[in-house]
Amino acid sequence: MNTSEYDVIVVGGGAAGLGVGVALRHAGIDNFIVVERQIIGASFALWPRETRFITPSFPTNSIGMLDLNSIAIGVSPAYSLEVEHPTGAEYALHLQAVAAFFEIPVQEETEVKRITKIGNDFVVDTNESTLRAKHVIWAGGEFQFPKTEGFEGIELCRHTATISSYQGLEGEDFIIVGGYESGVDAAYHLASRGKRVRLFDKGCPWKEETSDPSIALSTYSKERMREERFQQNVELFSDTLIKSVTKVDDLYEVTTQSGQLFQSPVAPLMAGGFDSSHKLVTDLFDRRDDGFPLLNEDDESTIVSGIYLCGPTVRHDNHVFCFIYKFRQRFAVVAKAIATSLGLTAEELEAYREWGMYLDDLSCCGEECATC
Repeated sequence: MNTSEYDVIVVGGGAAGLGVGVALRHAGIDNFIVVERQIIGASFALWPRETRFITPSFPTNSIGMLDLNSIAIGVSPAYSLEVEHPTGAEYALHLQAVAAFFEIPVQEETEVKRITKIGNDFVVDTNESTLRAKHVIWAGGEFQFPKTEGFEGIELCRHTATISSYQGLEGEDFIIVGGYESGVDAAYHLASRGKRVRLFDKGCPWKEETSDPSIALSTYSKERMREERFQQNVELFSDTLIKSVTKVDDLYEVTTQSGQLFQSPVAPLMAGGFDSSHKLVTDLFDRRDDGFPLLNEDDESTIVSGIYLCGPTVRHDNHVFCFIYKFRQRFAVVAKAIATSLGLTAEELEAYREWGMYLDDLSCCGEECATC
């Protein structure tokens, strides 16, 4: 295999990978590459056709604020797409346009098999070649890694991430496990087609009294839940833990921890979240008590210097960076740390501070944050 050498290799060509790639450009780093195992924005393109962003896009750059779904200064999916709540496919096109505009070097159809640190360099083995770099940024995302554990018989369920369109689902009676955003989204689209839906959640996110969007439902979801079709066709079961799912003859039986039994001829839909791709590099990171990678203040591994984490898996104390407008705040942190190690001043990154993308302050993503 051929071997190419870079200052930085970014793994993942989605919102996180491209966004931090733009930040690397602003930091004066040119010798880098973004590797993507499919195509730019592939995870977004795989969303169910009807699913849209819960965060609205609005071209607010003229007053000094970033569109909530922007990944770089000066770009807005609202402006380029002329849509307030883009679909995944539309957003994938936006990401492709951003990559082209900023001339981000992306190598598509490149799957990373293994990352090893040898001496001061990282060796990244892919399906095509071997790459070497002084630094690696893992920005692999989550959507293509749906959770497959949680209760007995979960393998009998169909994860919402595997659904191409709710219109194509056969059946009239659906059970959905998971009442956060993806669960409510699935229930909404099925109910809009006159289907009966029973929606179960271990908590009650539709009644959470908090401003933290990592816990409470978005306004967009709550608004749709008030529509007549949703009210007529969806039955909500809050504070209901699922114990098991079994199949008896032609029926799927869902049993709760309290002993209740529910049946449906259709395989239950699982909307319980994702495992994240960071599990592919767990040996390069220490773990927090909650299982997420332990990071230093620059989002770098605490046990292997030079590898950084970027995207919705980033955690600091109780701060959860699960949405684009949250994790993009960390792009400049990573880019500045790498630029400094390479002897660059990274002066252009100061612009990120003026646009609300903070280099050092984590307070904007706490549970008491008014903007979140």
